[in-house]
Amino acid sequence: MRKPHKLLPNYLLLYRHTRPCTSTAANPVPAASAVLRDLDLLDAGELAPTPRVYHSFITACTQSKNLEDARKIHAHLASSRFAGDAFLDNSLIHLYCKCGSVLEARKVFDGMRRKDMVSWTSLIAGYAQNDMPAVAIRLLPGMLKGRFRPNGFTFASLLKAAGAYADSGIGRQIHALAVKCDWHEDVYVGSALLDMYARCGKMDMATAVFDKLDSKNGVSWNALISGFARKGDGETALMTFAEMLRNGFEATHFTYSSVFSSIARLGALEQGKWVHAHVIKSRQKLTAFVGNTLLDMYAKSGSMIDARKVFDRMDNKDPVTWNTMLTAFAQYGLGKEAVSHFEEMRKSGVYLNQITFLCILTACSHGGLVKEGKRYFEMMKEYDLEPEIDHYVTVVALLGRAGFLNYALVFIFKMPMEPTAAVWGALLAACRMHKNAKVGQFAADHVFELDPDDSGPPVLLYNIYASTGQWDAAARVRRMMKTTGVKKEPACSWVEMENSVHMFVANDDTHPRAEEIYKMWGEISKKIRKEGYVPDMDYVLLRVDDQEREANLQYHSEKLALAFALIEMPAGATIRIMKNIRICGDCHSAFKYISKVFGREIVVRDTNRFHHFSSGSCSCGDYW
Repeated sequence: MRKPHKLLPNYLLLYRHTRPCTSTAANPVPAASAVLRDLDLLDAGELAPTPRVYHSFITACTQSKNLEDARKIHAHLASSRFAGDAFLDNSLIHLYCKCGSVLEARKVFDGMRRKDMVSWTSLIAGYAQNDMPAVAIRLLPGMLKGRFRPNGFTFASLLKAAGAYADSGIGRQIHALAVKCDWHEDVYVGSALLDMYARCGKMDMATAVFDKLDSKNGVSWNALISGFARKGDGETALMTFAEMLRNGFEATHFTYSSVFSSIARLGALEQGKWVHAHVIKSRQKLTAFVGNTLLDMYAKSGSMIDARKVFDRMDNKDPVTWNTMLTAFAQYGLGKEAVSHFEEMRKSGVYLNQITFLCILTACSHGGLVKEGKRYFEMMKEYDLEPEIDHYVTVVALLGRAGFLNYALVFIFKMPMEPTAAVWGALLAACRMHKNAKVGQFAADHVFELDPDDSGPPVLLYNIYASTGQWDAAARVRRMMKTTGVKKEPACSWVEMENSVHMFVANDDTHPRAEEIYKMWGEISKKIRKEGYVPDMDYVLLRVDDQEREANLQYHSEKLALAFALIEMPAGATIRIMKNIRICGDCHSAFKYISKVFGREIVVRDTNRFHHFSSGSCSCGDYW
C-alpha cells in the first residue's frame, strides 16, 4: 500500500507536466504515464482536483497524442464535479483532434450545453487538420447561425479546409466573410488566404493577396513559392525565392523543398546547384524531406552522379528516398542498376509500396528486362499489394517494347479491370517502335474511343503508317486529325547556359546567332560523317524525295541546341539538353557520334526518359 502524503501544490503539478519529457535512467517514464499516475493520486485523495489540474493532464496528453490516455482522462473528468465545464470540454475537443479521433471530439462538442467560439474553432480546426475539409466547411453555417463571430484562428482553419477541398468558389466566400469581419489584413489569415488560392491554382489571386499584406512572414512567402511550384511555374517560383532572400527572410525546409521541385521540372542544373549551396551555407541539417527533393532535382536535371552522392550521404533514408533513387535509375534506362537497388531495398527491410513496384517495373521496361519485370509484377502478391492500372500499363509497355505484341494483347484481355486509354496507348507506342500497323490500328481504335481529345495517339498511328510506306492510310489519319481539330505539338529543345535558357525549334532562324549555329552544325555533320554517321531517312515521315528527306533531318531542334552548346560551352563541359517530345531516332544516332568525335558528355531529357551519350554510346543501350 502506498504511503499517504500531503496534497501536491498545483504549481508543482503544472511544472511536472509541462516540462520537456526526457527518458533517462532516473526518469524513464513518459509524461503521459505520469499523468495516469496522477489520476490515481486524485482517486486516492492525495491530489486536489481543480480545473487547472485536469487541464494540465490534457495538455500533457496532447503533447504525447496518446488516444488511450485521452479516453482515460475524459472518463475521469466525466465522473468529476467539473464535468460539463466549457473550458475543459474545449480542451478535450482539441485533445481528441490532436490524437486523430475527430469522431470523439464531435461527441464532446455535441454534448456541450453551452458552446463558445473556442468550441466551434477547435472542431473546425480538427476536421481541417485530419483531412476532412468538407465537414469543416459545413460547420460554418451552424456557427454563424449561433451568432458566433469567426476569429483569426477560425478563418485560418476554414481557409486551410477550402484549400484542401480545392474549391476556390467556397474559398472566395470565406474570403468575403473575412473582409466583412475585418480579419483579411491579419498576417496569419492573409497567409492562409494566399495558401488557399495557391492550392486552388488561382495564382493571380494568391499574388494579389500577398501584395496587399502589410507585414509578410515566412509562412506567406513559402505559401506563394509552393503555389508557383505546384502550378508548374518554376521560373516564377525561383524569382520569388530570390526576392524572399533579398527581403531578409530565411528559407526553411518547406522553402527548399518547393524550390528544388520547381528546378526539377525545369531541369535547371546550375540554378539547382546554387540553391543547394545556399542550403549548405545555412547549416541546416539535410532532412529526408529536403534531401528527397534535392535528389530528385539532380536526377531530373541530368546529373546522376550528384543524385547518387546525395543518396549516399543521407543519414535517414525513408521509402521516398529509396523510391526516388529507383525512379532515377529507371529514367536513365539503367535497368541492371535499378534491379540491384531494388534487391538492396528488400534486404534492408525498406517498406515496399505500390510506387516502389511501379518504379522497378518502369526500369525493367526501359531496360528490356522482361523476365525480371514479370517476376516483380507477380511479387506484388507476396507483399499483399494489388496491382493498379499504372502497373498494368507498365507491363504492357514492357512486353510491347520487347516485341511481344501478341503477349501484350493477351495480357490486356486478361486484366481484371477494363483497360484504359493509357493501356491501349502503351500498346500503340510499342507498335510504333516495331512498325506493326495491324495491331497499332486495333490499339488506336480503342484509344480514340476512350480518349478522343488526346493528340498523341493519332500522331503515333500516322507515324506507323508513314514509316511503313502506307501513305494512303497515313493521309486518312491526317484528314481525321484535321477534321477533329487534333494538332501535333511542335517540337522544341532548350539548353541552359549561364543562368539563361536558349530555346530552339526545327529550322529555327530566330536566334540572334542563327547563322553561326547553322555553320557549326555543318562542321559537326562533316566530322561525324567521316566517322560513319549516315542520316536515317526512316525518321522523315513525309512523302518527299531522298534529298529533301535528308535536308529535313539536318536542322532538328535538338541538333541546333547542341550546335549552340558546342559553340558556347568550354571544352569538356557536359552538355544538357531538354526536349518537349521524344528525341528523334536520327538525332539519337548523331549524338552518339558527336559524343565520341568531340569528346563530350551529352545528356538529353525528353518526355519519356534520359539519354546519356558518352564515348559513342548511350545509357539506354539503344533500347528506347
